[in-house]
This record gives sequence, structure tokens and C-alpha cells, in this order.
Amino acid sequence: MQTSEIKFGAITISLDFEIHWGVRDHFTVDGHYRQNLLGVRKAVPAMLDLFDEFGIAVTWATVGFLFSKSKDELKDYQPKTLPDYHNETLNPYGESIGNSEKDDLFHFAPSLIQRIKETPGQEIATHTFSHYYCLEPGQTRETFAADLDSAVALAEENDVKLRSIVFPRNQHNEKYTDILLSRGINCIRGNQPNWIYGLDENGKSNKAKRALRLIDQHFNVAGQHAIDWNEIWENEKMANVRASYFLRPAQTRRTWMNDLRFRRLKQSLEFAAQNNKIVHLWWHPHNFGTNTEANIAFLRKVLEVYRTCHEKYGMKSLSMSEIAQTAKQAVSKI
Repeated sequence: MQTSEIKFGAITISLDFEIHWGVRDHFTVDGHYRQNLLGVRKAVPAMLDLFDEFGIAVTWATVGFLFSKSKDELKDYQPKTLPDYHNETLNPYGESIGNSEKDDLFHFAPSLIQRIKETPGQEIATHTFSHYYCLEPGQTRETFAADLDSAVALAEENDVKLRSIVFPRNQHNEKYTDILLSRGINCIRGNQPNWIYGLDENGKSNKAKRALRLIDQHFNVAGQHAIDWNEIWENEKMANVRASYFLRPAQTRRTWMNDLRFRRLKQSLEFAAQNNKIVHLWWHPHNFGTNTEANIAFLRKVLEVYRTCHEKYGMKSLSMSEIAQTAKQAVSKI
């Protein structure tokens, strides 16, 4: 599939917006990660201000639960058929939560979602309704479809049309493509094609791969992770905007590691800009929940590289759905 008409590179950013729902099987709200979770309330507005300043389009893959204005509303939209994970700690439906965002900042976020909606260039996508694990033993097509229906319905109640999805824990289940398409979702964030980013059939990754991925964040181990436009619609039905880099939180002690990561990102962005390719960055807002100023400062440096690439090479900032639309339009003209 040729897309030679696209003569510019692009940066796309996707955020896994989940607060506690994404880490509840690892951290409690009263544990050592509490400040990261509370810090989301500071990090999200700070990021939005920065995105607005630099004209950055971002896809916010949002857990459906966060749309709820109350505990009762969440229950009203809860699927009738729930996943029966073999690992019971993954089941979120027994989580103790408050009555609304007013008394529970960990499990509700309608005010933050409204702030995202009001910021130009932002796409609200889905991270499934319940932070659903698509490769975990015990889940089925039926329960995934029910979860997605709830996500779509609650998003529509909030005047949001879902077009893109980011799978929790990056557990992309290719068998569910038809379910996504039938709900109007035709764009996913896939994993990097290099073997060090691969998951097993249960969505897990071994220690050796994780170690290599960490090294690859700082040194060029697996290439520039720049995506070709002609890779986006490889299966012609579902756009796959593959991830390039996880933007790790800024180091406050080993600051030399920040310098290595910045150099790695700078090289990839410049390579993409010069060769009409795409770089896809992603992280979670709670990664910026502590040391927020340092993280925002690091992100600013990255966006300054983008701005230079925009001015010098015509690089653009596009959301995931805009990447998919741009690639599709180019294909249709050939």
C-alpha cells in the first residue's frame, strides 16, 4: 500500500488516562503511589496548557469509569455481563469507591475530561470501560463486547464519539477487531514490531525484554521507531498507529539519564521529520503526578524539538484518529 503523497513527518501522543483504575492491582490509594495518583489533578492541566501553547494534538485514551459523575451512574452503565478473570485481583467491580468526584479523586474525573474537551486539538478515545484486559485468561468476546458497549454509551452521554482505542497493558487482541469496527472504532495503538516489545499469549513480557526496552529508551538498540505512513492501514480495515516510545518520568537524581533519553527522542523526531515518518509517544498522566515540574520541563524540551522540526521540515502534530484519517485519504488518492 503506497502513501507517497504524504510529504511530511508527524508526532502523535497518546495518554493512558486511568488514575487508580489502571494500577489498582498493584497499588492501593493509601500506599506509596498515592501522591502520583493525587498529582494527576495538577499534571493534567499543566500538560493541557503545554499542548495548547505548542499546538499539540493528543489522544486521551480514557477509562470509561472516569466519565461517571456518581457511583450510581457508574452502576447504571455497568455491563450486565462481566469478565471472569482467573486472576481475581484484576476484577475492578469490587473496588471500594466514593460517591462522586467530590469525595473520590481516584476513581472519577468528569471535571478533568471536561477540561480536555475544552482544549483545542485533543481527542478523547477509549481505554475500555473498566480497564479491560483483552488477553487475560477468563475474559471472552462476549464480555469484551459488553464492556465496549458501556464505554461507547457513557462517552456518548458526554458528547464524545469514540474513534480510537488503547488497550490496557497494551494487550491487543486481534480477534476483537470486528467488535471494535462494529462500534465505530477503527484506530488502535499497537506495539512496536521489534521482538523486544512483543507480549506472550497472556499479554505478559519477560524480564529480559523489559531490560532491553529500558536500554532502548536511552540508546539506539532497536532503531528509530519511526513509523511509515504505509504501515497505518496494513489490514485495510483497522488503522494501527504503533507506539514508538514510552515517555518515562524525569529522573531527579540520575539526571544524566534524562539527557540520554532526550537525545534518543530528539534523534528520532529529527529522523521522522526529515524522512516523512511518524513518532508516537505515550505515557500515563499519573507518571507526571510527582515531580510534575521536572516532567513538564522535560516534555517542553521534547516539544521544542518538534516545533523546530515543524518550522524546518513541515512536521505536524496529529492525534491518533487524525493520523489514521490522513493515511487513508492519501491511499484513496493513489
